[in-house]
Amino acid sequence: MKKELIPVFNLFFVFCSLAGAGCGAMSCKPDRQPEPQIDYSSVVDTGAYFLDVCVDSLDINYHTVHLGDNLSLIFERLGLSPLQTDSIVKATESLIDPKKIRAGNRYYTLTTDGEEPQVKYIIFARTPVDHVVIDLSYPPPGAYLFRKEVMRRQRYLEGSVKSSLWNEIRNRGVDPILAIRLADVYAWQIDFFSIQPEDSFQVLYTEAFIDSVTPMGILSIDGAVFVHGGRSFPAVSFEQDSVTEFFDADGQSLRKTFLKAPLDFFRITSRFTNSRFHPVLKRYRAHHGVDYAAPTGTPVKTIGDGRVVARGFEQGGGGNYLKIQHNGTYTTSYMHLSRFAGNISAGKYVRQGEVIGYVGSTGLSTGPHLDFRVYRNGQPIDPLKMESPPSHPVKPELRDSFEHVKQRLLDKLRTLSAPQDTTAYHVKSNNN
Repeated sequence: MKKELIPVFNLFFVFCSLAGAGCGAMSCKPDRQPEPQIDYSSVVDTGAYFLDVCVDSLDINYHTVHLGDNLSLIFERLGLSPLQTDSIVKATESLIDPKKIRAGNRYYTLTTDGEEPQVKYIIFARTPVDHVVIDLSYPPPGAYLFRKEVMRRQRYLEGSVKSSLWNEIRNRGVDPILAIRLADVYAWQIDFFSIQPEDSFQVLYTEAFIDSVTPMGILSIDGAVFVHGGRSFPAVSFEQDSVTEFFDADGQSLRKTFLKAPLDFFRITSRFTNSRFHPVLKRYRAHHGVDYAAPTGTPVKTIGDGRVVARGFEQGGGGNYLKIQHNGTYTTSYMHLSRFAGNISAGKYVRQGEVIGYVGSTGLSTGPHLDFRVYRNGQPIDPLKMESPPSHPVKPELRDSFEHVKQRLLDKLRTLSAPQDTTAYHVKSNNN
């Protein structure tokens, strides 16, 4: 690994935390993941080096930050003199943010062997990958950034969906963020609220590791095939105009004008119909929308670019609602919201996938859900049957390259797939 020697007084990056946050999981999606509590005592280094420090004659010690600790207390507990402590605290002012020190996190000291051990190095972690090494061997203190090697492994997973994609992937010991990433890829083709027992998938994805065994998150989906309702949906990862997108077998972009649903991974409780028994009014009437049951506060996203043309409260029905006009043909409506997103107002232009409000139970409602409606030329249509044209197909001059990438992906999926048992999960990996 390359070592970058830097005087402490020239370091101007902010130290994230003593234990740091992971790098990938949660690139996954959209939502920020909880900061992991990492036990650095499990880190194993080979040879006579520990995080790029020669430890032939040094002992490696693990320490835990105590409740109420600050840098002065930590350094004093290590046996450093008040003069040494003051010198190190001042030298690392721009390196370590005292507000990020949290009880329970670990750090290292490398000390001389003997009856009166001396601290030669103190090592804190910016992230599980990046470590700041404070060198006390010679005054004044110096520091450098050591970066662990991140390995990339392409992995393969296949299986049938028996309940939900999230549950099936999680139950097999695979990072469930993969389900969110797959849902993003197929947001325009597959309604994940209506997954059927015979649906299945194959996916190639790249995962990051440190120390050869510690997963750091999913970096990318490299290609997939999802079988839904008897139809096969290939997703070919291909770069054009310096942007990597997913395309179908014909080179049409999987990204369409509208998302399939305004929520993630929740169930449908009522569909589009001209005669539904209303649970509050106790009579039959038309229900020209789709009800998505979800907990109060669940984010609601606009299914496409457009302008907010109405925001208000409908006392006799929809409660808090929004209407968005997407073009001269399509308008969508979102009802029973608990509240609106803070920046949403009439006249505002919104982008596809932007959070516009949160699920609630306002108006005539027996429980928290979203009543979602689509209008074409002013007439209500079934949102679950709405079709929208693809955008940005593979350019003619790149067709040969695309066909090569597509064929290589499909051949690899055929090679890796289970020959007979299509309901079993198979996780295979190889180092890139």
